[in-house]
Amino acid sequence: MTQKEKVLNAFMNGEQLSAKQISARFNAANPTAVVNTLRQEGYPIYLNGGSRDSRGRVRSSKYRLGTASRAVIAAGYKALAQGLV
Repeated sequence: MTQKEKVLNAFMNGEQLSAKQISARFNAANPTAVVNTLRQEGYPIYLNGGSRDSRGRVRSSKYRLGTASRAVIAAGYKALAQGLV
């Protein structure tokens, strides 16, 4: 099983993973590239803002598998109809 498949399985099981977690758990040198590859394959992967510390700084952001909005799906069909894809 490839890194990409392992990461996708984790997302499909409802896990939320930070870039550091993806890197450590799946031995991915570039976790952002793995996530972007999955996005290009059509998986709606979102980056949650994460929790903040007492100074308002983001402590951790996590990726998760979500559901694409109607607007995104409509834009995809429109691009296909116009031959942009």
